[in-house]
Amino acid sequence: MTNTRPLARSIALPALVALACYVLAYLVFRSSSVEVWPRDGQAYVIVPAEAPWLHYVFRPLMYADGALTGMRFHIGPHREG
Repeated sequence: MTNTRPLARSIALPALVALACYVLAYLVFRSSSVEVWPRDGQAYVIVPAEAPWLHYVFRPLMYADGALTGMRFHIGPHREG
């Protein structure tokens, strides 16, 4: 019988490091992209219109963040209308 525990550890550690880097990258992005919209007084994480792919990359964490903190998200700047 083959011992698979070393294989599991060799996969688990890089996966945990990758997950930690992903969460840290989101937290840095979130903290540098918060803007309060004067119209409703709510804070929004503004995803740059030039990089909408960031919305898709961080979407799972945005859902969790919105559910836990009430944070709102917007692609591109708000338009006054």
